[in-house]
Amino acid sequence: MMQNKITRTDARKAEDGFTLIEVMIAIVVMSVGLLAVIASFATAISATQSAEEDLIARQKVLEAMESIYTARNAQQIPFAAVANVSAGGIFVDGPQPLKCGGPDGLVGTADDVNCTTQAGATCPDGGAECMVLPGPDGILGTADDVTMSLGNFTRTIAVTPVLLSNGTVNNNMMAISITVSYTKAGLPARSFSANGLISAYH
Repeated sequence: MMQNKITRTDARKAEDGFTLIEVMIAIVVMSVGLLAVIASFATAISATQSAEEDLIARQKVLEAMESIYTARNAQQIPFAAVANVSAGGIFVDGPQPLKCGGPDGLVGTADDVNCTTQAGATCPDGGAECMVLPGPDGILGTADDVTMSLGNFTRTIAVTPVLLSNGTVNNNMMAISITVSYTKAGLPARSFSANGLISAYH
């Protein structure tokens, strides 16, 4: 007799379904998971929106740093000139538009000039650097190419003295920090920096 009761109870339990509370908990867990996936998609989309500008900013930082090292190693400029204008050097203080190097070949100095396109026209946005990109056909050098202005970019070259461990200034070395920043509609301002040391000895 007892055995029959157990069998009936087990059979009833096997037929039971999910309770309303279990369903609600499952919905909440799935909703949290879906929100996390959607948030990751939004982050990925915003990252791709500025990927081109990020690449350009990094490249402009490295180009400026390399031009300073090259000018110093080629003895194009004396070591005393590797400083900001406020400290008696040649590099303009503060953020500057991305103009092209003037007669000295260095960017960020007082003799920078307006940039021109390959066709010889002055770049838009006050002569800030511009780039020719392929148009809708995806082929560079065709009639539908577009000109991208870098007028929304700025470059800051900061040269500071290096201190020795005893707190005195090392007269044979300077620290260079180059930062390229840009703004883009709908996104926060972004910037990329590179730091280096330059020696009086070459």
